[in-house]
Amino acid sequence: MSSVTYGYGGSARSSASVWRGWDRFDYVMALTAVVLVGVGLVLIYSGSLSLYDGPMTSFASPVFKQVVFACIGIAAMLVVSKIDYHYLTHYAWVLYGLGILSLLAIMVMGQSAYGSTRWFDLGPVQIQPSEFAKLATILALARYFSEHGGDAKDLKTLLISLAIVSPVAGLVFIQPDLGTSIVFFAIWIGIVVVAGANRSHLLVMAAMFLAVLPFLWTFAIAEYQVDRVAVLVDSEEDPLGDGYNVNQSKIAVGSGQIFGKGFTNGDQTQLGYLKVATKDFIFSLLSEEFGFVGCMVVMGLFILLLMRGVRAAQIAGDPAGQLVAVGIVMLILMQTFINIAVNLSIFPVTGIPLPFISQGGSSLVSIFISLGILQSIVMRHRAYRQT
Repeated sequence: MSSVTYGYGGSARSSASVWRGWDRFDYVMALTAVVLVGVGLVLIYSGSLSLYDGPMTSFASPVFKQVVFACIGIAAMLVVSKIDYHYLTHYAWVLYGLGILSLLAIMVMGQSAYGSTRWFDLGPVQIQPSEFAKLATILALARYFSEHGGDAKDLKTLLISLAIVSPVAGLVFIQPDLGTSIVFFAIWIGIVVVAGANRSHLLVMAAMFLAVLPFLWTFAIAEYQVDRVAVLVDSEEDPLGDGYNVNQSKIAVGSGQIFGKGFTNGDQTQLGYLKVATKDFIFSLLSEEFGFVGCMVVMGLFILLLMRGVRAAQIAGDPAGQLVAVGIVMLILMQTFINIAVNLSIFPVTGIPLPFISQGGSSLVSIFISLGILQSIVMRHRAYRQT
C-alpha cells in the first residue's frame, strides 16, 4: 500500500492556516444537524413536563442535559473536521480493539435497564459504548478494504470483512440489543456493496443466513424479544404488557392527524401513557403534537442530511474516505429507519434512538463525531483526489 501524506503539505504554520479548509466545510450538513437537535430539544421539553418540574438550568433537567451534550457534540464535530481522516483510519484497529474491550467490560460492570445491559453508569451521565463501537467498526472496515485494493470482489476479502463486524455485532446482540446488532450488519452491507462485492456471493450468504434463522430464533433470541415480535401481529393479545408501548405509540401517531394537537397538548404524552417519550418513542410524540406535517418536515431534514453524506462519499478522494462516508450514511439511515419503524409498529420495540432528536448523550456525541469525519472528507477531497 502506498504511503499517505497527511495534511496539505509541509508549509510552515501561519495564522491563515487555522482557517484553511473552512471554505469547503459543508455548512448545510452542519446546519441541518443543528436544526434537528433544536427539534429534539423542543420535543424533550414537552415529553419531560410531567416528569421534571425543577429549574431548567440544572443538570437534572433533561433539556439542559441535552443542550450540554449537543454543545460537546458540536465542538467534537468541529475538532474532528480539522483532523485528517487518514489519521483515524491509521489507528482504526486500535479504536476497534477499544470498542471490543468496552463491550466486554459492559457485560461485567454495565448497568441494566429495560432488560438489557448497555450502559456504564458514571454518576450524572451514562455512556453507551455500542454507539462509539459503530464508528470504530466503520473505520476498521474502511481501513481493511483500502489495504486490499478498495474492493470486496474476492470472496476471502468479503468473508474477512464479515469477520470484522461479527464480534462487535455479537457482543451487542447478547446484551441483548437486537436493533443495534442489525445496524452493524446494515453498515457492513452498505460498505461491501459500494466496495463492489460480487452479487452472487451476497446472495449465497443471504441464503445461508435464512437457513440458520430458525435455529437463531429458537436458541439465540431472548424470550422477551420473541414476545415483542409477536405483538406486531396482535398487539391486543397482551395490551397491558408487551403490547402496551405498541398500542400507545399507534394511538399517539394516529391522533396527531394532519397538523397535530399542538405543542405540549398531546394527551398520550402529557398524561403519561406514552412511555420513554423523549427517547425510543420521541417520533410518536412528534406525530401527536405536530402531526403529519411536522413528521414530513423532520423526514425532509433527515433526507437532506443523508444527501450531504452521499455527496461526501461521491467526492471523496480515495477509497478509504468513500467507504467511511458510506458507512456513516448507513449508520444514520438505519437508526432513523428502525426508530421510526418501531414508532409505527412495523418493527419490534428496541432501544434505537432517533439520531440528533432522542434524548441521550452517547448517541448525540457519537453522531456529531461521525459528521466531523464526513466534514474532514469533504474538506480534504482535493488533496487525495486520485488521477
